[in-house]
Amino acid sequence: SGQSKKNMKQCFLKLLPCCHVDSTPTVRQNSIEDDFELATVCCRPDSLEKMLEQTKFTKTELQILYRNFKNECPTGLVNEETFKLIYSHFFPHGDSSAYAHFLFEAFDKHKNGAVNFEDFVAGLSIILRGTVTDRLCWAFSLYDLNKDGCITKEEMNDIMKSIYDLMGKYTYPCMKDSAPREHVESFFQKMDCNNDGVVTMEEFLESCQKDEAIMESMQMLDHVI
Repeated sequence: SGQSKKNMKQCFLKLLPCCHVDSTPTVRQNSIEDDFELATVCCRPDSLEKMLEQTKFTKTELQILYRNFKNECPTGLVNEETFKLIYSHFFPHGDSSAYAHFLFEAFDKHKNGAVNFEDFVAGLSIILRGTVTDRLCWAFSLYDLNKDGCITKEEMNDIMKSIYDLMGKYTYPCMKDSAPREHVESFFQKMDCNNDGVVTMEEFLESCQKDEAIMESMQMLDHVI
């Protein structure tokens, strides 16, 4: 429904700092295009035309995203400390630092400790405009903390604990301390098809594609911006 998509949009955008997109934004087109053409920030973005080719966003969407990114990150780069600070504002009742670290690692594709606009919008394009398989692969990469091609229980436990920390202790109904571990066990019962203690990309994709709830949540990300 329209309301459920709106709720998904609000929830999802909270997970992504530097992405505050109004439903009916006013874009000063000439000004934003000038920003792309002139080196007005310390880290100059690629041309608008190049990003149009590399992402699935429209020209107007890229302009809006860039304006908001620049407002949050005037230098054109965001380091992990700043990323965590922005992120913490969305979850004042919880500790978002661990999850923000994992999310930052997923966006920092050059592994240089900084995310520029191209990094950010490339990841966002996959999440919001990619195929379901693209989105699932991105999620797998987020969970595969050491990037060795499989998810271990230790990695999934770190992810789940970070999510529960993010939500805070004052949720209703109150969550048990054992909730993250139980969630991990449920994840592996569903995903670890050959019971070898790790979840591969193939197992992850196959299990997710058979899960109606997961597939529906992936599809609800369509056109949230």
